[in-house]
Amino acid sequence: MASGVLQIVGLVVGGIGLAGTFAVTGMPQWRVTAFIENNIIVFETIWEGLWMHCISQANIRMQCKCKFYDTVLALPPILEVSRGLMCFAVMLSVIAFLTAIIGMKCTVCVGDNKQVRSNILLAAGIIFILTGILILIPVSWTASNIIGDFYNPAVHAGLKRDLGAALYLGWVSSAFLMIGGAIFCSFYSCADKPRTWRYSSRSCHRPHKFEDVEMKSTTRHAYV
Repeated sequence: MASGVLQIVGLVVGGIGLAGTFAVTGMPQWRVTAFIENNIIVFETIWEGLWMHCISQANIRMQCKCKFYDTVLALPPILEVSRGLMCFAVMLSVIAFLTAIIGMKCTVCVGDNKQVRSNILLAAGIIFILTGILILIPVSWTASNIIGDFYNPAVHAGLKRDLGAALYLGWVSSAFLMIGGAIFCSFYSCADKPRTWRYSSRSCHRPHKFEDVEMKSTTRHAYV
């Protein structure tokens, strides 16, 4: 009963990480800048994401305009790499989530074979952890570049950016994915302990059987 509840907890935690991975990939708030022009006459905020950039202006009423990047070839290398890693992370998170559902105790996809279930849950846990690591790479890389440019005096003030909400959500989603993966990986070690105990108990009883056979044979020869 406790293992089934813990599996559900792991699936919920991994599902939150899955949803966060989708959100981080699509959000434009990776790099954010806000500045005031002409003494609060025009307030403008620029958002830059993996796929588009948005400009919101608040003068009399809020206006937000988003535009996809014109060409892939003109993008900086960090943006191209981040796109590929996040798309791969989305794919892995879906695979891990479906694999975890197949191996859970409350499903009947693999029958009653506990060893197969533990192997499936181990695979799901490893994929969850790999997904969390993949998300950490582009998110931390982007944050490092933003901080470096912000404190670089050679960079113009209008080109400096701040950390966006997508980066913080990426770190949180990565943590949820790794926690969910660790929960599923723990079921493999728990399922493996009884099996090793059986083998050790059998090996302990085997010498006694051989000793009994030897004693019987010696007693027969003694009577002869």
